[in-house]
Amino acid sequence: MENGRDIFPFPYKPYDIQEQFMKALYSALDQGKVGIFESPTGTGKSLSLICGALSWLTDYEEKRRQEAAALLQEGEASLSTSAAPSSTTSSASAEPDWITDFVQKKAERDLVSKLKEEELKRKKREERMEMIRNNVHLKYVGKRKSCEEDEAFRLLQLSKEGQTVTAGDQEDEELIVAEYESDDESKNKSRFFGGEDEDDEELVEEHVTKIYYCSRTHSQLAQFVHEVQKSPFSKNISLVTLGSRQNLCVNEEVRRLGSIQRINDRCMEMQKNKHEKQHHEDGAKRKRGPLKSVCPYNKTLAIQQMRDEVLGTVQDIEQLLKLGKESQACPYYSTRLAVPPAQLVALPYQMVLHEATRRAAGVQLKGQVVIIDEAHNLSDTLSCVHSAELSGAQLCRAQSQLTQYADRYKSRLKAKNLMYIKQILFVIEGLIRVLGGKVGQNPQSQTTQAGTEMYTINNFLFKAQIDNINLFKLQRYFEKSMISRKLGGFVEKYVGSGVTLHAQSSSNKENRRTEGLNRYLQALKSNPSSTPVPSTDQQGAAEADKVLSASPMMQVEGFFLALTNSNTDGRVVLQKQGTLSESTVKFLLLNPAVHFAQVLKECRAVIIAGGTMQPVSDFKQELLFSAGVKEERITEFSCGHVIPPENILPLILCAGPSGQELDFTFQHRDSPRMMDETGRILSNICNVVPGGVVCFFPSYEYSRRIVSHWEASGVLTRLENKKKIFQEPKKANQVEQVLSEFSRCIQRCAVDSSGGVTGAILFSVVGGKMSEGINFSDDLGRCVVMVGMPYPNIKSPELQEKMSYLDKHLPHSHGKSPGQALVENLCMKAVNQSIGRAIRHRGDYSSIVLCDRRYARPATLSKLPAWIKDRTSTHSSFGPAFAALRKFFLDKKKKQE
Repeated sequence: MENGRDIFPFPYKPYDIQEQFMKALYSALDQGKVGIFESPTGTGKSLSLICGALSWLTDYEEKRRQEAAALLQEGEASLSTSAAPSSTTSSASAEPDWITDFVQKKAERDLVSKLKEEELKRKKREERMEMIRNNVHLKYVGKRKSCEEDEAFRLLQLSKEGQTVTAGDQEDEELIVAEYESDDESKNKSRFFGGEDEDDEELVEEHVTKIYYCSRTHSQLAQFVHEVQKSPFSKNISLVTLGSRQNLCVNEEVRRLGSIQRINDRCMEMQKNKHEKQHHEDGAKRKRGPLKSVCPYNKTLAIQQMRDEVLGTVQDIEQLLKLGKESQACPYYSTRLAVPPAQLVALPYQMVLHEATRRAAGVQLKGQVVIIDEAHNLSDTLSCVHSAELSGAQLCRAQSQLTQYADRYKSRLKAKNLMYIKQILFVIEGLIRVLGGKVGQNPQSQTTQAGTEMYTINNFLFKAQIDNINLFKLQRYFEKSMISRKLGGFVEKYVGSGVTLHAQSSSNKENRRTEGLNRYLQALKSNPSSTPVPSTDQQGAAEADKVLSASPMMQVEGFFLALTNSNTDGRVVLQKQGTLSESTVKFLLLNPAVHFAQVLKECRAVIIAGGTMQPVSDFKQELLFSAGVKEERITEFSCGHVIPPENILPLILCAGPSGQELDFTFQHRDSPRMMDETGRILSNICNVVPGGVVCFFPSYEYSRRIVSHWEASGVLTRLENKKKIFQEPKKANQVEQVLSEFSRCIQRCAVDSSGGVTGAILFSVVGGKMSEGINFSDDLGRCVVMVGMPYPNIKSPELQEKMSYLDKHLPHSHGKSPGQALVENLCMKAVNQSIGRAIRHRGDYSSIVLCDRRYARPATLSKLPAWIKDRTSTHSSFGPAFAALRKFFLDKKKKQE
């Protein structure tokens, strides 16, 4: 196996670069490396990853089986050979030979019995998988419960202990925080995790060797699962796709709640109700009060059976939802139960890169393989996942709600709980004051001095005067007491009946007196028989109310966790915006390597893959070397594209049709001449390019300005004579609709272009909704135009802090500081992602037009992917570039005829 593999199972004859990719991947996994793999989109990267990694996994399992069998045989042979008593006694050893012999034999016996046990477990696992694949449903009573269910039940039990409650207050028991003991007090006993049945030990399922595949979006994960279904491994691999409750819930009543926090809270509440119901069925007396709803999809046997079906057949999230509805089982809990025996787990970034989420999902990385796909933005992703932000409005709501919660239940909360709640309130009040606000007053009416301040964590804690609070203990309290969930439930239950969503000043007393009347009038207003269809504004207001009614305590908890980072690894940004409600306090992670280090340390091998991973040197420096990875553990693989050279035409334009130099720097890009020249370039391109043109602008703001300028100057009308115009929508849920209309328009024009319109043009934004994960293959993207260079906002305090952090901690290279390199790399990574949207398969062809003279600089040119850079031509005047473009498409048209 050390020599790797030469032949890989594949659904068709692989390209040479795919074979090279699979060999390099196999070798990296076998040697436990950290691999950086670059394979342009359209070269079959997903299939190469699947077939290479799963070939290694099957070989690895077979090798382990053979080694275990050989060891077992050797051990049994050694035991059966009754060794003759040793005649020589070591003078150094004071023990008689028979004792040494006995100890040696015992060790051998233990090893043999351990190997036999492992072999038996493996056989049982294989037999079970075989039965599952043959569609035999095993009807056994599942005693396995999810940790969340158990904890909810135990906490419920604890909250009942030693409490005398009045009849009227019994209904709120689920909202009361259970008695809490900190670590110091419970070293010898744990009230949260103790008391497990001894039998449950047997039910802790062992995690088999597996591959965790993670990507950025659920649509990318779905594409990956479809590729697995096409692969030769689809029939004999167990794959499970993980997602959030928001993605996997099939209970319409819960799904309708919309926000992920409300869905989580409702699900947990139903879990608790289920346990309560079981408890009453076991003979306990039920207290009076309305019956609490239980989720009809959360049935142990149905979940067990669905888990088996998930393991038996490769399914994406859509298929899981369909299966869940048909079998009346919860896909969220079924997939989590399926993780330990699964060989391949597909999951979003967050579930692998964030430790708390990883734990909650039951993901164990020790000795496993992790493949991170679409990893070009891995550093940013890690920073975003571990950053946290709170607005003044959220802080005031959290302070008000938690105060009301503590006041309402102060007679029923134990002293320890009240102490921790007071500490949480103390920290929240410190955060409100540091933003320039006053506690207990309406945040919208409080003005603050606008400005931005940056602090290290320690300096911020001193500034807010909360440095005397142990945030680690508070974080543990949040985790174990589930105070955020309890507060969420409390707010949802009592909103509108005396509990206010946010702080009200004393001037609002009159409002509170008329609250009942207002609610009555509101009820009349919302009577369906008398209301017309709500307008967009009304719907927006309703959405805002929904957001307001949710408790912000989850976000507060996230911010508290962020403050437990090492002092040098992050910064706290205070942004005061004029009013307290709009002002924010944000934690910014500057050193993503600190969180990635744990993944790199625990895993057997980590593969970081992407279509464009350039520039790799900075990536290695910031994420790998900083995380303690040695150069010898890193392996790199990069391949060209499968398309023939004549199928791509990358052009750098330094000047437009009228000779105007193309310089889209901040100083010149808003000049009418530059905007007019860009319009002329697009008009010329639309005259010769068939099908679809995708034009990327550096920002939404610039896109809005240039399009409104073209509207006034008549450029849009000229463009519309040749191409129907589409614009990237502002809302993510409208992307599919715009894309399908764009696609239909191009298809119609391909059949009939008698009206003069030859296709469509889509105005998009770099880093926007259209620049990643969407394919403009074939006629959808015959030309990609990049207007200017999408440099990030250099004046942003966050970016400035990141730059100075890198300058301080990383070495300079090629005469540039790491901070300058970061800005250039962010720009070029965004460009590479956008221009890579067009070529999606071997027979595809497209042109790429980069409109800015700065692209011609050698340092910038070198950061383009090799397969584009090698074919790029730079033009100082527009004429020859336009001639090349026209010839490119005429040649393609002749070939098709």
